[in-house]
Amino acid sequence: MDLTFTPEDQEFRERVREWVQKNLPEEWKDSIPRTQEEREIINRQWDKKLYEGGWAAIAWPKEYGGMGATLIQQLIFNEEMAMADAPEGLMHGKGMLGPTLFKFGTEEQKKKHLPPILRGDVVWCQGFSEPNAGSDLAALQTRAVIDGDHLVINGQKVWSTWGYLADWCFALVRTENTVPKHRGITYVMIDLKTPGVTVRPLDQITGVHDFCEIFFEDVRVPLENVVGEINRGWYVAMTTLTHERSTAYLGHPIRFRNQLERLADLARNTKRNGRPMSEDPVIRQKLARSFIEVESFKHIVYRTISSRVRGEEPGAEASMAKLYYSEMLQRMTELAMEIEGPYSQLVRNSKWALVEGDWQYQFLYARAATIAAGTSEVQRNILAEHILGLPR
Repeated sequence: MDLTFTPEDQEFRERVREWVQKNLPEEWKDSIPRTQEEREIINRQWDKKLYEGGWAAIAWPKEYGGMGATLIQQLIFNEEMAMADAPEGLMHGKGMLGPTLFKFGTEEQKKKHLPPILRGDVVWCQGFSEPNAGSDLAALQTRAVIDGDHLVINGQKVWSTWGYLADWCFALVRTENTVPKHRGITYVMIDLKTPGVTVRPLDQITGVHDFCEIFFEDVRVPLENVVGEINRGWYVAMTTLTHERSTAYLGHPIRFRNQLERLADLARNTKRNGRPMSEDPVIRQKLARSFIEVESFKHIVYRTISSRVRGEEPGAEASMAKLYYSEMLQRMTELAMEIEGPYSQLVRNSKWALVEGDWQYQFLYARAATIAAGTSEVQRNILAEHILGLPR
């Protein structure tokens, strides 16, 4: 794995950095939690700015509005966004649906859906998990029956991030019950304004409702919205999931490093028994462990990108990145709670909360990390079967 960047890539990094410095308002930096409404507005406005500056989905082909940039340049772009603490935007359309349509979508689907995603005009959410089909996604029961040139959909989805403000949903539905469960699934795009769709936000322990449940009651969706083939949607979904678990993390090592620097500041500025927590030998060891983990995660991400540069599709190593990221996040936020001590019990924005309760929010949010995008148990099974070759 070659970890050096070419002179052309270094020049590209400078261009990105210069543009971000000129266009990112200081108040948009996301180190401190915001209200849900503020985050929504900032993410939408940032997506618009990226589009106007020509930086929206830079690795997309030029014919669909991208720069046709290389994966290495996409990595550099995400790293510079992370270094600047820029908002991540509303990424489901760009990072998950876009790559799926490139591989499986018709030309009509690409022309209809990709430009609005680039412009930030349309927000997408994901409709995969169900109340009884999370870790075992292929057990999903949302039913779709072909009626003429439409699918009629009935069922429920859950944990759909940003569902309450999404315009469209890419979802998995069961279209055949008489075949093995992985083979009777269809991948379909659903306009959430269609009659019969109900979206209900779910309040989380963080106090926000990013996650939602979506109900479908006799929802009629044109067959032209099916991505790939009827009953072959599982293979389409795997493309979506591997991008969710791999290329979606390109900027995360830098964002974790930023978090680690803030964690070190917390230790230096928090005193117990008259001395800073940064002088506690146990805390120092745990901070060192966090630094090692962040560096290790960066190389996992680089390895994934290197395989993509060689022309390989994202595979089981994407599960390694997702598993490592989610459990590292929990360990880091648990360390923050240990450093804060009794102050960790205060809720965000309490009068005496340290750093405005930022770490309390991150700690609570991290509970979802080992569940969202596939549980840690599922990721370990994937690694065991596909990398270690162990039996099921």
